[in-house]
Amino acid sequence: MATAYKAYKYIIYPTDEQAVIFQKTFGCCRFIWNMMLSDKIDYYNKEKKMLKCTPAQYKKKYDFLREVDSLALTNVQLNLQSAFQKFFKEKKAGFPHFHSKKNTRKSYTTNKVGNNIDINDRYIKLPKVGLIKIKRHREPYGVLKSVTVSQTPTGKYFVSVLFEYENQVQEKNDTTKSVGLDFSMKELYVDSSGREPNYPHFYRKMERKLAREQRKLSKMYRKGQLQSNRYYRQKIKVNKLHEKIANQRKDFLHKLSRHLVDTYDFICIEDVDMKSMSQCLNFGKSVHDNGWGMFTSMLAYKCEEEGKHLQKIDKWYPSSQTCHVCGTVHDITKDLSVREWTCPDCHTHHNRDVNAAINILNAGMQMMA
Repeated sequence: MATAYKAYKYIIYPTDEQAVIFQKTFGCCRFIWNMMLSDKIDYYNKEKKMLKCTPAQYKKKYDFLREVDSLALTNVQLNLQSAFQKFFKEKKAGFPHFHSKKNTRKSYTTNKVGNNIDINDRYIKLPKVGLIKIKRHREPYGVLKSVTVSQTPTGKYFVSVLFEYENQVQEKNDTTKSVGLDFSMKELYVDSSGREPNYPHFYRKMERKLAREQRKLSKMYRKGQLQSNRYYRQKIKVNKLHEKIANQRKDFLHKLSRHLVDTYDFICIEDVDMKSMSQCLNFGKSVHDNGWGMFTSMLAYKCEEEGKHLQKIDKWYPSSQTCHVCGTVHDITKDLSVREWTCPDCHTHHNRDVNAAINILNAGMQMMA
């Protein structure tokens, strides 16, 4: 039995006093990150060595750091160390940057030590904050390890509670229930049987209304001056529209991924580089609206929980150019406008997306074998 982790996200309703503590903790975590990063950079420029520092060293000079949860500040230190390790080991990872009050996500993480954290049907207990009203819509299981408190741009508070448990799921190796999924810009994907999920493009439907509200916000902005209350009210209105679109997208993708995992034991997808597609091919809005990366992540963890398999095919595999009947590779479909084509060798007529999905399924089956 392997040890596994699962997080449950719940909405919480803090009082005004508790909300003030949350805001102080967010601010102190941001302050510690920026101070430690600045000191590390200065020390390296002078000594050419990495500075080892802890939040406790800053509490002597800045007393307000004692007002918040010390474990939250410790997690900031660990996150900064992890960011530096990533920078030195991975080529794509950038250098750790300073956190802005306006643009940084408001969140902090604290760990369970003794009885400092507890959760029941109505309340969750957190260090320095006390009992907070919670809407626990799902029953968690396992041993509670840590809690991450976050605030959305619309002002809502959430807790993500991490539990550790023993994974006792047996792997399912029945490849008769298998499907291949080919990425589709219009319908999210086309499967190897020719079915499409009829993806409702939430962002495109809300685009005109969102643009109208954003224009109002832009006209209210005063450069170099304090912003008015009307500006901040309009900003929340724009944030609520973005939040609604994101929630609609996540709800649809969660239900769709759950249906696929319940139906099939073996799912094959193409490892598409969405970043390059959005930048090089100018598909930014469409790629953002689809949420393919989020969808594949949902498939991955749901398959893992059920003991099923998600197989990714190399992005350079010519799934659209290969005839799934005779296996010959042709250059006909290099033109993206070609949606249907006929194989010159075996004379089989193909739908571009369905043929690609079948090839993805066949390639995944071979890798599995």
